[in-house]
Amino acid sequence: MFPIIPANSAAAVSANDEGIFGYGGGPVSMTNLVSNAGVVASDTAGVGTARRFPAATQYGGDKGIFGFGNSGSQTAVTNLVSNAGVVASDQAAVTGTARSYLAACSFGGDKGIFGFGTTGSDTGVTNLVSNAGVVASDVAAVGTARQGVAACEYGGDKGIFGYGYGYGGPSWCGMTNLVSNAGVVASDVAAVGTARGYLAACSYGGDKGIFGFGYTGSVVAITNLVSNAGVVASDQAAVTGTAREGPAACEYGGDKGIFGTASSYDTNLVSNTGVVASDVTGVGTSRSGQAACSFN
Repeated sequence: MFPIIPANSAAAVSANDEGIFGYGGGPVSMTNLVSNAGVVASDTAGVGTARRFPAATQYGGDKGIFGFGNSGSQTAVTNLVSNAGVVASDQAAVTGTARSYLAACSFGGDKGIFGFGTTGSDTGVTNLVSNAGVVASDVAAVGTARQGVAACEYGGDKGIFGYGYGYGGPSWCGMTNLVSNAGVVASDVAAVGTARGYLAACSYGGDKGIFGFGYTGSVVAITNLVSNAGVVASDQAAVTGTAREGPAACEYGGDKGIFGTASSYDTNLVSNTGVVASDVTGVGTSRSGQAACSFN
């Protein structure tokens, strides 16, 4: 028999098994694959424009895309990631606003969205990614313009942008913005947890998410879980991992997550119940300002 899906419920979305960290540093374009056991591989030679603080998201169900970032100036280039983890050369610049310190996540089961960041001034514009990896032109900003945000999927087919820093105010931010399964960004939801920027986020448990680490004026290691209804929980006690800013995070193993290197080589695995493990000695070049997404 076919399963019965209640009305207004999202069908289960198959989660990806592997992940990839890429770009960041001085800047560089190298990448590091993450196995379905959460093991980070050594450096893979870079492809595409070397840049810092891009964003990345899965799309098409089993592929990924890196986009935007700063190469010495703001860029809007993108690089597709195949379902084998192979990064393609630069795509022609998208029609979106060139910027860095943005975030990205998937929505709708097979699409993605880039949002927020800085062009030199903070912005809240977003750009949708089709299930073929095509990046659309800017969608007018909703919510507080800010940079240093993080984003992840939740609920199987929705997304959430959260936290960040606003140079024009309100400085360190704790608000979030939900993304519907049609890619529509909602207005600000009141802050929960410690306001901070330059953190990372990923999904876990098949339908939940987690924000972690970041900077408040000093580096922190706190995390905040996101329920499958998009509700952000209060701070969890600091994990045993190294406090840091500028990490990246992605899903792996279908229902787990990993926070990756910043100014240290260390990574921290996230269980399918949202428990963050202590540091794992890193592999590959340590660098901040990376992005990460899942694939396969």
